[in-house]
Amino acid sequence: MKQNKLLLPILAVLTLGLAPYFPEPHFFGKVRWVLGGGEGMTAGDYFDLLMHGAPWLFLAYRLIEMLVKSLKKQSS
Repeated sequence: MKQNKLLLPILAVLTLGLAPYFPEPHFFGKVRWVLGGGEGMTAGDYFDLLMHGAPWLFLAYRLIEMLVKSLKKQSS
C-alpha cells in the first residue's frame, strides 16, 4: 500500500516537476533564480515555479504523512 501512495507523486515529480530536463530541470533553475534575489521575475515566472513545484510539495506531503503514521504506529 505504501508504494501505491507514492506512485502518483513520484510520477508527477518525474514528469511535470522536472520537465523540461535539459539543460537543467526547470524547477531547479527557477528556485536558483528566486534564491539569487529573483531580479527580473514576472508573475508568470512565479506561476511557473508554483506549477513545477506543486508535484514536489505533493511528494513531500505524502512522505510526511507516511512518516507520521509510522511514528504513531510505533508509539502505540
